[in-house]
Amino acid sequence: MKSYWVLVLLGAVTAIDVIGSDDPLAVWRDGVKIRPVTTQAGRHTIHSYVNVCPESPDGRWVLFYTSTTPDSHRGELRILERATGQEKVLARNINTEDAHRAACQQWASRGKRVVYHDVRDGEWLVAAVDVESGKELVLARQRQLCWGQANSDLMPFYGQHWNPGTHRDLELVNVETGEITTAVTADAVRARYPELIAKLFGDKPMSVFFPIISPDLKRVMFKLASPGGGDFRSSKASTRLGLVCYDLENKRFLFATANWGHPAWHPDSRTIVQKGNYLMDSNTGSMRRIPDLPAFRGDHPTASPDGKLMVTDTTMEKFGGTDKEWGVAVSDMRGKNHVIIHRADNSRGAKSWRKSHPHPVFSPDGRRIYFNVSSGDWTQLFVAEAAVRH
Repeated sequence: MKSYWVLVLLGAVTAIDVIGSDDPLAVWRDGVKIRPVTTQAGRHTIHSYVNVCPESPDGRWVLFYTSTTPDSHRGELRILERATGQEKVLARNINTEDAHRAACQQWASRGKRVVYHDVRDGEWLVAAVDVESGKELVLARQRQLCWGQANSDLMPFYGQHWNPGTHRDLELVNVETGEITTAVTADAVRARYPELIAKLFGDKPMSVFFPIISPDLKRVMFKLASPGGGDFRSSKASTRLGLVCYDLENKRFLFATANWGHPAWHPDSRTIVQKGNYLMDSNTGSMRRIPDLPAFRGDHPTASPDGKLMVTDTTMEKFGGTDKEWGVAVSDMRGKNHVIIHRADNSRGAKSWRKSHPHPVFSPDGRRIYFNVSSGDWTQLFVAEAAVRH
């Protein structure tokens, strides 16, 4: 922190701390307000993942999945108006894969729509609902949704990773028109990286899995999957490995590597924020480490909208706690400095076969951080609000 001396009207000289632009962590060091997004009892409230924010682009609403079942596998999608606390149900009777990503619910079309996936009568589908009218449009069947950008109509999806059938490729859907296009085929991936695919899967069938579109919509990274069984609620449903980065604008592969990690796009749409305090160049796959930060275990990192900060979750063994405790850590993207803004037991909550993790993510304006907490019978969505500095 810097200090400077100023003369006040009475002539006294006082030392005043200046919150300078060289300390982006200042507003997260003290005075942070942390609370549940909603205090309604007897239900889970879960935001989906680190690659999308539950707050709408205009800051008016917060989107979350709710469930009153112990395992959280069946529930609703709701939005809460931040100014009034009033809630609106967007979709009911949703069936999910697990509590880890819930319905993969996310904003689309500049906040006009919410997109999610669901299991209805044993069939997976991807749907969009208009926030104002409540009208739903089924976009595709036998697919699962992954991570797009809230200000876009373009959303990525893929075939069922445990049983893709004919849907082995990365597809993009326009949620306004319903038009579906194929962006990258699984066969093209195998043809471009035959040695890597052989190393990961041998001659087993393989499909595109878990695509994440860059903020500028020009690039996408994705994992690969090989079917392993018929039960999608199982760790043995498929083998999921690798990281492939593809240039959508120029229709060319950029790089591929065996290790997925937990990647998220930096706002520059060229850098990938990766677990272990690494930054990855999406042109080449080369990595450089953010210096002098502790090893965060668990580690689902994502960047602030201005690219100056990184937030991640971590178990607390190395920070005076236990492996049952999880913390939310905010770090200076230049390295060295970090602060843990919250810690809590995360061993309870939704009794899903796959646990809900905090998965912290910044709001569109960077002033708030949303994360899940599983310290009681119900997993709850929390929000941390940065201190106000004048």
